[in-house]
Amino acid sequence: MTGVVVMLLASIAVSAGHGDATERNSPGSRQAAAPAVASTPANARASFAKGEAALMRGDLEEAEAAFRNVIAADPQAGAAYSNLGVIAMRRKEWDRALTLLQKAERLQPTMPGIRLNIGLVKYRRGDYSGAVAPLASVVREQPESFQARYLLGLCYVFTVRYAEAVSVLEPLWEKASDNFMYLYVLGIAAHNSGQKELDERALARLLQVGGDAPEFHLILGKAYLNRHEPEKAIAELERAESAKPDLPFLHFGLGIAYMRLNDNERAEAEFRKEIAVEPDLADIYEQLGEFYVKVGRDDEAEKAFRAALQRNPKMPASLFGLAKLNVRREKYRQALTEIDGAVRLAPDSQNVHFMRGRILMKLGRREEGQKEMLAAKELLDASADQEKEPASVDEDRVRNPELAQPPQ
Repeated sequence: MTGVVVMLLASIAVSAGHGDATERNSPGSRQAAAPAVASTPANARASFAKGEAALMRGDLEEAEAAFRNVIAADPQAGAAYSNLGVIAMRRKEWDRALTLLQKAERLQPTMPGIRLNIGLVKYRRGDYSGAVAPLASVVREQPESFQARYLLGLCYVFTVRYAEAVSVLEPLWEKASDNFMYLYVLGIAAHNSGQKELDERALARLLQVGGDAPEFHLILGKAYLNRHEPEKAIAELERAESAKPDLPFLHFGLGIAYMRLNDNERAEAEFRKEIAVEPDLADIYEQLGEFYVKVGRDDEAEKAFRAALQRNPKMPASLFGLAKLNVRREKYRQALTEIDGAVRLAPDSQNVHFMRGRILMKLGRREEGQKEMLAAKELLDASADQEKEPASVDEDRVRNPELAQPPQ
């Protein structure tokens, strides 16, 4: 995913004095790796130093060869596994990176830098729920770690744990309240957790620090969308458009605003414009699918949901949308396959369990269906005084794909 918004996320970490977790916080740094290197033979120490130097200058092939030499001499060298994980991260080989980092964690369980990188990898894979535990452990041990705290707050936002997001993000106010992306995220969490005073404070500060950059007007427009004020959102988004019409996520936001105003023709046009700007963004296809469901264009909705899943198979709302379409078509067995996938990805969603219960009833599996209905009711009761329906299957939510890239 591209665009200035990603750089804005990066600026949060940089402005607070915390670099990339894969460099400054990894056990591959000289400070963190020293204990492991000291216990290796001389040739392994030389290989480790060579690998570090290659990694610092960006020669990933030489670095990988050097760290593998370390492991050949000392199979318990957790720092070498950690740096191999960093190399895989640089190459965006997320599955391989996770395997290597988890090996490093088993060998050096007390190193928070390894867990920070594990959280970062899970974040980049879209496994926000899975990223919570490693990031939370880093925050407990290093509460001053800006990057870990900010990433954890983002994960809580994406998993709709808004009150917890506020508790993690609000302490960053002193360091980050000049950054409108931070204020935007904090405002989302405060608004959705019912903390009106903090929500208003974040918005007021956002207006103070924003300036007139198109990126600011984009984020302010999204903030108004989260507050269910589409007219104000359109005004800000159009200001961004007048300065930078190809700004990523801009037409996405305009499409949502027009959709909420029931201006379906303009909504579809804006979604199509976003696809032209970001053709590989899974969220826009999912949003377009939900738009087509809303206006009764089921065949086009199916194509859009499948396009989303082709780009990101871990999208429960797209699976939910396909199941919903197949229930309409009375294709219940196919719908069950799709809703089962959604349950695996969003096990705490009341909507998903309710839909699965309906499908099971239609298939004559009454007892199983009743259990799903009961599970849905329990989730609804549990969330009545806390958070609203998880965003992964809430069709009226405002998606925030611009937040999906962590600090670099």
